[in-house]
Amino acid sequence: MNKGTGVGTGPTAAAAAVAAQKQKTMMQRVETDIANIVDNFTQLVNVARVNEPPVRNSQETFMMEMRAARMVQAADSLLKLVSELKQTAIFSGFASLNDHVEQRTNEFNQQAEKTDRMLARIGEEAAASLKELESHYYSSAQRTADTE
Repeated sequence: MNKGTGVGTGPTAAAAAVAAQKQKTMMQRVETDIANIVDNFTQLVNVARVNEPPVRNSQETFMMEMRAARMVQAADSLLKLVSELKQTAIFSGFASLNDHVEQRTNEFNQQAEKTDRMLARIGEEAAASLKELESHYYSSAQRTADTE
């Protein structure tokens, strides 16, 4: 752990820093992929103009196919990013749920230990009281009068 200023230390701060870095990386990927799609679409529309020379048309066809392929790659990258975001949301949700369940289990275990100690104390007090009552009963005048 950091021993510097004392601010932003511990596992929570580290997790927040990792999450912020991951968010920044994902935003950069989104911006890059969208820029690629827009750029390739713009170039695809510009190349799609019909011209007379047949050589130029075959070059334009090749350019259109290349730009379309790049658009598909960028769209595929965005789909993978969405899938990654979904998985992150699901797994981080499970992680926090598991943490909550673990915390509640610890609380219930502590409560059970406390209850066990209390029941043991009550049992000891009841046994001591019963023993005291028995000794009073067996040494009382009433009992000795009943047995004669």
